[in-house]
Amino acid sequence: MQIQCYTLGSVGTHCYILINEKTDEALLVDPADRPEVLSEKLTGQGLTLRGILLTHGHGDHIMAVPGLREKYQAPVLAHEAEAPLLSDPGLNLSRSLFGTPLSLKADRLLKDGELVKLAGLSLKVLFTPGHTPGGCCYYAEEEHALLSGDTLFCASIGRTDFPGGSMRTLVASIREKLMPLPDDTKVYPGHAEFTTLGQERAYNPYLQ
Repeated sequence: MQIQCYTLGSVGTHCYILINEKTDEALLVDPADRPEVLSEKLTGQGLTLRGILLTHGHGDHIMAVPGLREKYQAPVLAHEAEAPLLSDPGLNLSRSLFGTPLSLKADRLLKDGELVKLAGLSLKVLFTPGHTPGGCCYYAEEEHALLSGDTLFCASIGRTDFPGGSMRTLVASIREKLMPLPDDTKVYPGHAEFTTLGQERAYNPYLQ
């Protein structure tokens, strides 16, 4: 699996294209903004989009979803606990922070521990509430790669002052679901620098 990162939107959100190089199929994780840019990246590489995965439903991670879903007829996947936030422009901050009210309904609601098998790729759903009530991460075991959304950052964690956020819940999610993974797991976050779980285990002040 090849992982490509594109940073889009007004707050610099990382969007990821996960590529099955054997079949030229792809998944999109957190398409933040400018669907035409992401479409150009897919088309330019001859990739077929098979699914759109959301780590959570905040506006800066979902603004490009409607355009991409319409163009590619690709299903949108999110954790089942995130459904209320996705559908509410007030809760998902699309109205207040981005001026574009957006209500989404996922095509497939995921459960903790479920294996998502699309585009010939396999990703494990890790339910990590705290930043939002239904936030999750996606773990590619074979590649030791974790798409952490806004759950875990380099030397930091996601904000918990938005609707439904909880610092205690978020730290517990990270400790229980992410810290058991191998140290060499590369973390692909929703913003800022890449890191590894080993580095965060050793130096992240929220996990000491």
